[in-house]
Amino acid sequence: MNRKTLVLAAAMGLLAPVLAACGDTEGGGGDGDAIVVGTTDRFTASEEEGLAPLDPAYAYDVGTWNILRQTVQTLMVQPRGDGEPVPDAAESCTFTDAGNERYSCTLRDGLKFASGDPVTAADVKFSIDRARSIKADSGVFALLSTVDTVETQGDREVIFHLKVADATFPYKLSTPVAGIVNPDNYDKGKLREGFEVDGSGPYTLKSEVEDGALVRATYTRNASYKGALKVNNEQVEMVSFESADAMGDALEKADIDVMTRSMSPEQIRKLGNAADGPIDLVESPGLEIRYLAFNTDATTVKDKAVRQAMAQLINRSELIGNVYGSQAEPLFSLVPAGVTGHSNAFFNKYGDPDTAKARELLEEAGVETPVKLTLHYTTDHYGPATKVEFEQLSKQLNDSGLFQTDIKGAPWATFRPAGQKGQYDVYGMGWFPDFPDADAFIAPFLAEDNFLNSPYTNTEIQEDLIPESRRQADRLSASDSLTEIQDIVAAEVPVLPLWQGKQYVAARDDITGTAYAVNSSATLQLWELGRGVSG
Repeated sequence: MNRKTLVLAAAMGLLAPVLAACGDTEGGGGDGDAIVVGTTDRFTASEEEGLAPLDPAYAYDVGTWNILRQTVQTLMVQPRGDGEPVPDAAESCTFTDAGNERYSCTLRDGLKFASGDPVTAADVKFSIDRARSIKADSGVFALLSTVDTVETQGDREVIFHLKVADATFPYKLSTPVAGIVNPDNYDKGKLREGFEVDGSGPYTLKSEVEDGALVRATYTRNASYKGALKVNNEQVEMVSFESADAMGDALEKADIDVMTRSMSPEQIRKLGNAADGPIDLVESPGLEIRYLAFNTDATTVKDKAVRQAMAQLINRSELIGNVYGSQAEPLFSLVPAGVTGHSNAFFNKYGDPDTAKARELLEEAGVETPVKLTLHYTTDHYGPATKVEFEQLSKQLNDSGLFQTDIKGAPWATFRPAGQKGQYDVYGMGWFPDFPDADAFIAPFLAEDNFLNSPYTNTEIQEDLIPESRRQADRLSASDSLTEIQDIVAAEVPVLPLWQGKQYVAARDDITGTAYAVNSSATLQLWELGRGVSG
């Protein structure tokens, strides 16, 4: 193993990091200059994309959630190394009935917002009810869809009455949509526009904005924070770069200390092969997935035989080998490997790529060939290799003689709303799970009010199988219903999974805590970073 590469391995089905090389220690100095972190995530407030990117009732992508996780506290939080969520703003939380339909939390004593105002049970109720009632078009409110009513008893107890059993509810209370906000700063019926955030999390935020875009976020340790997280630094600055190359140059020059998403495959290979030098690369298992989404009402792909033929043709191993190398693995289900309930449903259904079988599917359905399609992708959200990936996908489909495809890219600010509005027949998306459970890879795509705003509906999945899986507190016991859902998706192909990615962080070698800086759900945990001894 390369001395300068820290590899974090998965164990016992959980994506838990373990220390395997030098360049990282627990803790951190907690003092010194601000740690500067680079990202290629772009944060904009526009009429097209939404004017309230950092409102917990609206935000629903990994970049904005990573800002909120530093600043807006939740009742529960994902622990270091993943696993089941633990209390954060809460002192304790538990189901109080045998059917997983009543969930009670007691707040920590003396909890305060960064402003100094006390955090009460009424503030928790306000925050949850606000997100549910606003119903932002991002679809994030669907995470709270099982909530019926929220009750308070005194200043510290909150009771959630659920419509149906939901064993995943503690996970949902660890997501930013359940972030606790101050009613003095957030209107009950209106989103908060711009880049201001107020909460009781580990940091306060100061935003530097240029031309409607957040270019630098300064996180300062919140002295009022009381929770489960140990904060190992006083200040972190996050800088948004226009390209991975620009971010990499800044790390080389020591203008930044840490480089996060999204690095290019070339940068990762170069850093991984470097035997010595001042920069360490951290590799860990991840739950990021990439997939093709379909507007199943569109004329070109309405016939499921077209979607099935694409599933029969695409060679995932060849795609990954030509673009990402060892940085990704083929994915044959919406639920990735490493998550309880995963099955290889698409491989079980289609096996190896086969042009003859794809032709047979189209002929039996009476579909004329070649099928003409445009494959849409985003130019600035999933990393610099996305265009090359779509060139490879287009080539594979065209080489079969059954399809005639081209590709078209658009910036995320345009791409995301267009996909939600059904303007693309086929388009490429990525997904970072809301929490590390199979439900977080199924419900956002297949439940009512789904993230994609997809016209595809399967009554059995929505009314029977998803509720059935949520009744099982032991997630292994939910495997039968989860497997059936994955089999239906493979047969009807409303989405087509492509690959599952690993995660990478690159840092100057005097930075500590990098082994836990990003968890398996791509949550950025800035509180883990500190400064230590170079070497």
